[in-house]
Amino acid sequence: MARTDFRTPRLCVTAPLAEGEAVTLTSEQTNYLVNVLRLGEGARVLLFNGRDGEFAASLARLSRKAASLVVGERTRPQETPPDVDYLFAPLKHTRLDYVAQKAVEMGARRLRPIVTRRTQVSRLNIERLTANAIEACEQCGVIWTPEVAAPEPLERTLAEWPAGRLLVFCDEEAPQRSPLDALSNARANGGVSLIIGPEGGFDEGERAAILAIPGVVRLSLGPRVLRADTAAVAALTLIQATLGDWPKPARMRQ
Repeated sequence: MARTDFRTPRLCVTAPLAEGEAVTLTSEQTNYLVNVLRLGEGARVLLFNGRDGEFAASLARLSRKAASLVVGERTRPQETPPDVDYLFAPLKHTRLDYVAQKAVEMGARRLRPIVTRRTQVSRLNIERLTANAIEACEQCGVIWTPEVAAPEPLERTLAEWPAGRLLVFCDEEAPQRSPLDALSNARANGGVSLIIGPEGGFDEGERAAILAIPGVVRLSLGPRVLRADTAAVAALTLIQATLGDWPKPARMRQ
């Protein structure tokens, strides 16, 4: 049997979940279930809130503008997210939507926007960023909810860096060598964070400050310079394959 049911609609809610409870839906959630999916009363829906696990529920109190769900049995226990953070310079809307969704799909538990000297986007819509992250959870079977932090200057982020936390730095100036070898030799007992710069990259002062973090892994992503959103997916794939929650090849376990 598949671990995750992808045939049933899945919604993230804020209410506590327990068998027998009623959950009132937002107008957007009601519109999605009733008007877009055209579900009728009694239809099965899966719910999660990032705390209580995943529950089956049935659609009740049905109208075109208001509906609720009656919570049934728990279908999956709560999962702990991978201890992987994604630090990034904000991008323009379409590319930011994409990278928020893909980062969560790849197991980033926390999205941390950073402001660098070459950051081109001056304003960031946190609600939109959060909505895209939650949508990725709903569509991909993730039942933990990612944290979305407010933007902060890179200098503050580095000054407050926690001891023992691994920082993976995707640097287009790094010597080209196997990223798998670089990561498989790293230690991530205190968690791992990925940092990717803006279009145009970090300046020399920022690069030096990042490289001064104890235990930083400077990563090359190959002979081609990747766009920031592409680099995020590539780097998170490498991190999950070596340090994260993907099964490790035999050579990695030795």
